Amino acid sequence: MSVDTKDEQELTLLLQRWGDGDEAARDELLPLVYDTLRRLASRHLNSEKRISTLQPTALVHEVYMRMAGPNTPDFVNRAQFFAISARMMRQILVDEARSRLRQKRGGGAVKVEMQEGMAVESGGGADVLALHEALEELGKFDERRAKIVELRYFGGFTEEETALLAGVSAPTVRRDMRLAEAWLRSRLKS
Repeated sequence: MSVDTKDEQELTLLLQRWGDGDEAARDELLPLVYDTLRRLASRHLNSEKRISTLQPTALVHEVYMRMAGPNTPDFVNRAQFFAISARMMRQILVDEARSRLRQKRGGGAVKVEMQEGMAVESGGGADVLALHEALEELGKFDERRAKIVELRYFGGFTEEETALLAGVSAPTVRRDMRLAEAWLRSRLKS
């Protein structure tokens, strides 16, 4: 998700204008971020293909609609925009999983395949709701590690981008990921 400095500055200015209520800036922004958001959505949906009926385009549009609502976040920069987008995608998929479970009245486990070092060996997948709850629990006592997991796994950010967003070094990101993965594995197995 790297971008050159000129593009980053342009995105940042558009995000700031959008935050100030300029709807034209929002409309200018979409074509510039659409491909990256679609790749991010594809990544989410590929890892959760057994639970979601959404297509990447629909997930991107849902995120964009939520952002365009009355509570538009104040974006500081491109990285924060994509981090918030990733979090929204995660929440949309969690909401969808909850809805499907309610429709089934508790029947059938909803599964998500973990990727990139996050492989949780519990029958080949982990319940998306259990993962969400575990991440929320982790965030209550170790907000930094929960944020790093979210940025790396759900946001698709590199170690270097995650380090920049979290305000830590790349080795700290690697260490925090290992510790968070171990904690999540133990939590999801219990």
